[in-house]
Amino acid sequence: MRIGLFTDSYPPYINGVSTSVAMLKKALEKKGHIVYVVTVSNNALKYEYDVENRIVRVPGIPIGIYDYRLSRIYPLPMINTMKSWNLDVIHSHTEFGIGILARLLAKQIDIPLVHTYHTLYEDYTHYITHGYFDKSSKKIVEYLTKFYCDKTANELIVPTNKIYKLFKEKYDFKKNIHIVPTGIEVDRFYTENVDKSYVQTLKKKLKLQKKDFVILFVGRLASEKNVEFLLNAEQKLIKKHSNIKLLIVGDGPDKEKYEEMANDLNISKNVIFNGKAAWEEMPFYYHCADIFATASTTETQGLTVIEAMAAGVVPLCIKDESFLGTVTHELNGLIFNNEEEYISQVLSLYDNSSLLQKYNKQARIQAEHCSSASYAERVLEVYKRAIIDKEEEDRFGLISKISKKIKGD
Repeated sequence: MRIGLFTDSYPPYINGVSTSVAMLKKALEKKGHIVYVVTVSNNALKYEYDVENRIVRVPGIPIGIYDYRLSRIYPLPMINTMKSWNLDVIHSHTEFGIGILARLLAKQIDIPLVHTYHTLYEDYTHYITHGYFDKSSKKIVEYLTKFYCDKTANELIVPTNKIYKLFKEKYDFKKNIHIVPTGIEVDRFYTENVDKSYVQTLKKKLKLQKKDFVILFVGRLASEKNVEFLLNAEQKLIKKHSNIKLLIVGDGPDKEKYEEMANDLNISKNVIFNGKAAWEEMPFYYHCADIFATASTTETQGLTVIEAMAAGVVPLCIKDESFLGTVTHELNGLIFNNEEEYISQVLSLYDNSSLLQKYNKQARIQAEHCSSASYAERVLEVYKRAIIDKEEEDRFGLISKISKKIKGD
């Protein structure tokens, strides 16, 4: 099969979407399929085509939200290049920017469009409106999302039941919705595949001692990730055990704010702001940790939770449907409702190493079901469904036209 993946985020930019698309490309190619990627370039004037790796980068301009760039123009030579690929299906990973290009191209060459919904965009509108017209901007984003998915996509993929409900109940979506949890390259996080000597080197660099009990958070440092919850809890945890450390891996617009908050809470010695880490180094950070924690309620799935589990690190997650399909309370992780429960759970694992090991083993087992190969296989089934449905739709349309012509004659 010849497949086009259209995304606004792709390496070298690192986030959940770019990682999942890069992983999907690799997994599909391993199965013998020919995969092209169309994404955004940091060049605002001309497009770039990496022929060897089959990657086109469209001219893009920054819009002030992290590394996100919006595609600017669609040069005719670039469009002609894409047409020459003879694609069987287009798979878009954004409703905007490159997603619009995916829609236009799919319509022009008359092939099915599959769309994966990755991001709750209405939770990010404040970065553009800066607090003004928040309600109306959320409504606009919701409308555009529904329009793109309903009027454009032949098949819709969502990662969790949480997003399935969003489309069925809030958006009243009528088309096919496939729940396909995004997979990761789980094996690169496995203990047996991680250089233990480098983990020790990294611990020294982070000034972590053998006696330290390390809580890890990986993600963007922004209000929607609820990092302040972890900082406030850390203040209370170190009153019980001064060797509990919070390791924060990531960057974002609120980094300075959180650093100041840690200073104000007098916990700076126990909080390590690492900043961004390279994609290839991430497994080592997970292996520096005893537990993983997240209090974010804006995830569509939460790939960092799966990464932690693959590394055999027990996740502690706030109660949210995005995590419930992966984390089973008191089997392979813990779910908390509030700060009191979270603190109690951390302390119980601190005091009970055998319980911690039990959860770690079960976490690893659960992660094995989230492989990139399994994910690619399920996505391929959606592609096949989209192609079959499109062929049936075209046949029905042709029959209808012929019937109308006969009646007219």
